[in-house]
Amino acid sequence: MAKVIVTVAPTGGMASKAQNPNLPTQPEEIAESVHKSWKEGAAIAALHARRPDDEATCNDGIYRRINGLIRERCDIILNNSTGGGSSGDMLVPRPDGLFESSFEERLKGCEAGAEMATFDGMTFADVHGGREILVVTTPSRCELLAKRMQERGIKPEWEVFGPQHILQDVTRLIEKGYDKPPYYINMVLGADKGFQGAMPYSHDILAAMIRMLPPQSIFCVSGIGPAQLPATTQAILLGGHVRVGLEDNNYYARGQLATNEQLVARTVRIIKELNHEPASPAEAREILGLKAA
Repeated sequence: MAKVIVTVAPTGGMASKAQNPNLPTQPEEIAESVHKSWKEGAAIAALHARRPDDEATCNDGIYRRINGLIRERCDIILNNSTGGGSSGDMLVPRPDGLFESSFEERLKGCEAGAEMATFDGMTFADVHGGREILVVTTPSRCELLAKRMQERGIKPEWEVFGPQHILQDVTRLIEKGYDKPPYYINMVLGADKGFQGAMPYSHDILAAMIRMLPPQSIFCVSGIGPAQLPATTQAILLGGHVRVGLEDNNYYARGQLATNEQLVARTVRIIKELNHEPASPAEAREILGLKAA
């Protein structure tokens, strides 16, 4: 019987309440949704911050508020995003008509006391809301972000969207000693319609990417939209961990809007039906090599 870490991603940096009124965007809403998801079996909260107008930000004061409210409620592992999102404080207009994701804003995700932080070590184009947004994480920027996490005692969640992301900067930075094993690598599949260079979900693509992981890695799988259910189920069958939530998928079933806790509860049922058990936050910390809460 394996212990499976369930991550809830309650908000993300792209979805809106217009798409799903259940999406939590403000600190109290996020904390309450995470608490409900923790009760259903989530061990990690992958958090994005939003401004009071619901636009994306990595403002460390807002992150601290979210983290503090969650910690008052439960012992779930706090994982702040350094990706940010596709609106608000994250957007820097360029003279060529494109937008660029603010790297300085992204760095603020390391400043709010989280145990983990997402690390998107790649450069790609994000197409969202009629905008083309360049997310520029050059090798030197990767180095700066990795050092920042190491200095703050933050464990990276290495987020990858395709094989090249595993084989390039993620492997390079791990080999340079910016993380300690086990290396936690989150493979996001099904984002290809919005992120140039991202891969669709298929059984063969996921299986191939797992074979490319650096030694001493453990993996998590996130599936976007309708890929969420099959991708996470396959991850469990292949010995991995899973992420679910409204960041990735607005629907429980066709035409039925979801809540975060519904998606977590379904995942936990699947885990148990496959004769495994969801890891508690304490067990997840032990698996990941984090300090006890």
